[in-house]
Amino acid sequence: MAIALLDWRVVGEIPLGFLYLLPMAMIGSVLSSWQIALAAMFCTLLAENFDDLAWSLRTGTTRDVLYAAAFTGVGLFVREINRNRKMTMEHLDEIEHQSEARKEAEEQLRVLIESSPAAIITADANSAVLMANEAAHRMLGVRQGELQGRAIYRYLPSLRNISSPDTLQQLFRTVMQARAQREDGETFLADICFSTYRTNAGLRLAVMVLDASEEFRTHEVSGLHQLMLGSRIVIGAMSHEIRNVCGAITAVHQNLSREPLLAGNQDFEALGNLISALGSIANFNLRQTADQATEVDLIALLDELRIIISPSLSDENIATQWNVEPFLPLVWADRSSLMQVFLNLITNSIRALSEHSAGTLRINARTEANHIVIEVADNGGGVKHPEHLFHPFQNGVASTGLGLYLSRAFLHSFGGEIRYRSLPSGACFVISLNSAAMPTEVHNA
Repeated sequence: MAIALLDWRVVGEIPLGFLYLLPMAMIGSVLSSWQIALAAMFCTLLAENFDDLAWSLRTGTTRDVLYAAAFTGVGLFVREINRNRKMTMEHLDEIEHQSEARKEAEEQLRVLIESSPAAIITADANSAVLMANEAAHRMLGVRQGELQGRAIYRYLPSLRNISSPDTLQQLFRTVMQARAQREDGETFLADICFSTYRTNAGLRLAVMVLDASEEFRTHEVSGLHQLMLGSRIVIGAMSHEIRNVCGAITAVHQNLSREPLLAGNQDFEALGNLISALGSIANFNLRQTADQATEVDLIALLDELRIIISPSLSDENIATQWNVEPFLPLVWADRSSLMQVFLNLITNSIRALSEHSAGTLRINARTEANHIVIEVADNGGGVKHPEHLFHPFQNGVASTGLGLYLSRAFLHSFGGEIRYRSLPSGACFVISLNSAAMPTEVHNA
């Protein structure tokens, strides 16, 4: 308004229309495009009215168009400058935010690496260690900070080929189990996860190492325990059969010894001694122990079982139904033996269902009083001679029957039980386990 008043009071021959550029520059930072255009038209009207220049259609129109264009251009120019300035500030804020987030992520990653129980090592294309966390120094038996610069294949020989400059031209990302070596020369089994990647400074190798020695020892000891336990049971079954045969032969030998013709016959007496010796060997009792039984998380064990058997069931197009009651209590069992029992039953079911187009395997687990009952059922047609189940070395059957015999023996070793239940279109094996909350004397009963 002040500019309009000044324009009105000043002598008309002096055009002051350019002064309207100032308010246009001011409002250009706050108004939209169409509002700027309206303001420019208003300023053009004021400038035209307050000057003393003669208006004609030819000169006045041209002058007003130039006024309006100049005012609009200034407003839009200022508006664009402010818009770009605002975008630049937002971009700077975003860069600062990302920079802070990156610093925070790097700090968290550094803490994660340093506190990780797994050894984490990075190396360059020449296999020289660039970074190693505290766990790497501890696992490899090297004093803190002294791994940097050393060749990584000195401790992980299997990476000798991977970390060569030629092979690092292609990127790797894999996991393997291999031998590793500590600073003092002690070897150990290691799970090694490694990957290669490119940086501006060249190719890099990132390695994460876990000491698998303890797991390997546990697995081997468990396998040996299973082998010994299974061997005891099988030998016990064979001894039982031999004792039965020896008993029959002994009875026949005693009857024949009453015959006068055989009296004093040394071969007949030697045969009697052999039978007696064989009976003594068969009477040797291999003690079955349950010292491996402990509290077992059945839900976790069934989850592991599902992981193990899923590929085989998928290959045979066998559908599975798992009905496991949540919050099942801990059971009293030998974990490895119990897993062997489940695997044996499911292997039998897969064999029975392999010829069926719509085979289904059902595994149910529930609590009944102080026992946990697990059912392994299938629709594979059932068992033709259930009376032969759980008895080894039966004549006229397709298999030896040792699998179910061992399964029942395993379960008996820690107080469990197994029984067969016939289904209209299949078979069902019912396993009963004691709850770990029961008294110890009940487990071993």
